[in-house]
Amino acid sequence: MFNKKLISKVIGSLLVLEAAFMLLCVVTALFYRSSDAWPFIFSFLITLGAGVGLVRLGLGAPTTMTRRDAYIVVTFTWVTFSIFGSLPYLFGGFFGTFSFFDLSSQIAITTDAFFETMSGFTTTGASMLNDVEAQLDSHHAMLAWRSLSQWIGGLGIVFFTIAILPSMVGNSMKVFSAEATGPIRSKMHPRLSATAMRIWWVYILLTVGCGVCYALAGMDGFSAVNYAMTTTATGGFSIHNDSIAHFHSPTIEYIAIVFQFLAGINFSMLFMVMAKRKLNSWREFKRSEKSKWSEFLANEETRFFILAVTCCTLVIALILMFSNGYALETAFRKSLFQVVSLMTTTGIFCDHVGAWPHITWMILYILMFVGACSGSTTGGFKSSRALMIIKVIRNEFVRMMHPRAVLPVKLNGKAMPSQIVNSLLASFSIYILVCLGTIALMMAIDIDITNSAIISISCLSNVGLPLNELGPDMTWSSLPIWTKWVCTVLMLLGRLEIFNVLILFTTPFWEDS
Repeated sequence: MFNKKLISKVIGSLLVLEAAFMLLCVVTALFYRSSDAWPFIFSFLITLGAGVGLVRLGLGAPTTMTRRDAYIVVTFTWVTFSIFGSLPYLFGGFFGTFSFFDLSSQIAITTDAFFETMSGFTTTGASMLNDVEAQLDSHHAMLAWRSLSQWIGGLGIVFFTIAILPSMVGNSMKVFSAEATGPIRSKMHPRLSATAMRIWWVYILLTVGCGVCYALAGMDGFSAVNYAMTTTATGGFSIHNDSIAHFHSPTIEYIAIVFQFLAGINFSMLFMVMAKRKLNSWREFKRSEKSKWSEFLANEETRFFILAVTCCTLVIALILMFSNGYALETAFRKSLFQVVSLMTTTGIFCDHVGAWPHITWMILYILMFVGACSGSTTGGFKSSRALMIIKVIRNEFVRMMHPRAVLPVKLNGKAMPSQIVNSLLASFSIYILVCLGTIALMMAIDIDITNSAIISISCLSNVGLPLNELGPDMTWSSLPIWTKWVCTVLMLLGRLEIFNVLILFTTPFWEDS
């Protein structure tokens, strides 16, 4: 049976937290004297009321959570967050005036608002706003909400709760497993809440460091805070139409590269490097630091990520120099920026990639699909899975010559259990099938194959590419309504791992419930 009271209590408590974030946007609107305070006040009151009501329904609920409860809590939390998170867009009329007598306009506006919110929380970054500067001009609270939604969703909504209010979910490893990304979930402390808090401290330090660097490089305070949140969340939402390219600053581009790259590394590994221990001598300190970096660079997934970024950057830079006449530094910077941006699934641009040779597009598509490291804020299939797939293929070639050989798939020197390998192959299969199925659906309504591929990979990998950047001229807002709903489902599937959502639609999940 489902623990309905506990599920109600957890989702209600999370809605109260979402209301608190909306209140921050009210403060932002009042501080900048912008005209979008009232949409957030109304949204705050409704979200708070719904949250308190659900919490009251869950009073006296036991804290023991089954695996079935965990999958329901995580999936329903993300959907509920997106529903209530879309209220400011609706009350503010940012996608059109809501008419109660025109059903078609109601559906269209609600669809756009929900799409924008889901894109924010899943850090996809695909936007219904074709002209952010014109449509959200002087609406500081709305701009802040878009950035804040990506920052909250970067490490996970429920994971954030585990860090600050572990009693809500009973410090449950099941919930962590249902929301965490990648095939291996690492813990740094016996208590899950302590692990979550440490990872969130790394996330906060990265965000603050990024914001300070942006400010020192010439951004105003509001821009620095917004871009810091979306950069470290590898989200891609921007307060300018041309994103980072708006500033025409190589320094800012290099800062974005560094922090996108750091956000693409497993946060447990980052914590290991950043953590300080009490040491008695300078020699002991040097030995400790050397050990940290040795362990960091010995991690196979980290090495794979660094190698992929390095090789693809060099290849694309050479192509740009010889095909497009770029200078050495410009070719290196532009190629490195786009490689890091797409492999970390941030999806921002510093150049018109549509004018690059088509072979570079294919490289970037592959990077979008693969993604960065597990346990980071990024989307995609994940580097650890890609590395394991390569090892499975290599082992098959060896087995053809030595049929009796025992060839375990090893990662960081440890043999992976057959359960993880089977899950890996199943994940790869379903990922490919969902991508191909979506491409077929898009082509069935006469969307060209290039944009169909971009839509599919972009949403499932949580990249959010501008559709007119790597294909024929098209925008997300020009898609048919039902296609937008398909895209929101793909975003959720990509963010929560496909099986963690699809399991809700299987017979075994509902048996004996």
